[in-house]
Amino acid sequence: MSSTAPSRRTAKRSKPRSKPRAAPPRTAVQKPDDEKLAQLREAHRRGKVVLFVGAGISMGLGLPPWSALIEHMARELGIDARSFGDKGGYLTLAEYFRLRHGSIGPLRSWMDREWHRGDVRVESSRIHELLAKGRFPIIYTTNYDRWLETAFEHHKVKYTKIVSVADLAKLHPGVTQIIKFHGDLEDDASIVLDESSYFARLDFESPLDIKLRADVLGRSVVFIGYSLADVNIRYLFYKLSRLWKQSVPDVAQPVSYLFSPSANEVQQAVLAQWGIEMIPLARDDPSKALIEFLEAVVG
Repeated sequence: MSSTAPSRRTAKRSKPRSKPRAAPPRTAVQKPDDEKLAQLREAHRRGKVVLFVGAGISMGLGLPPWSALIEHMARELGIDARSFGDKGGYLTLAEYFRLRHGSIGPLRSWMDREWHRGDVRVESSRIHELLAKGRFPIIYTTNYDRWLETAFEHHKVKYTKIVSVADLAKLHPGVTQIIKFHGDLEDDASIVLDESSYFARLDFESPLDIKLRADVLGRSVVFIGYSLADVNIRYLFYKLSRLWKQSVPDVAQPVSYLFSPSANEVQQAVLAQWGIEMIPLARDDPSKALIEFLEAVVG
């Protein structure tokens, strides 16, 4: 090799270097839910929040999942639980159970035993503690179990349980109302579980429905513990929006909120047309996400 020939290393250095691309300026990303949470905290502080509580709040208590109820109904009816979907949904199955047994009573008894086992410790549930100690003057729940009421009793917070129109006479100022919107396990007739009872509920003409119309006027509604895949609760969202527009057509509807442990732009757009804002909080554990949300609202 000639001593005058440039080495590869020297030749490589002789190439003009390209200027490194400038990194895009970093900007602080504001969480989109901060403003929503601030509005919700203020509404909560003023006692202007109606809470709707679904089955998701009980998951941390170790209660049997909804699928266990479906499997029990299928066994009692001699139907393969894996194929009963071909015969209708769980509402139809519950309707068939009622027709075969003459009432929903045996099913209600099973639910009462399974969902109120002696090993359930509601006193250790942070979610139930926040619900009991929060400034929620009105709580609607579609849960049949009594753990919400038990939590209020454990934390020595007064409440009035509303199951039927007769209970409305028990209301007292300053005492939290717990309205069992789909019934209570202590009263077979109140349970909304089969097709007939659900269809009657969807009419929104019962005394509790009339109370709901009055309760949501001028208040924000917050939904927690609900699955967006549940068409029944989605119908409730839609119906509440219609009720508001029909009752006070010239007054803007207060913003309502739905907590979700995951973001979903499709659901967010659909709910927004009904005046419901999603507040997603993605966490590995949905129960921890709900605790974080409630702590942010209640303080």
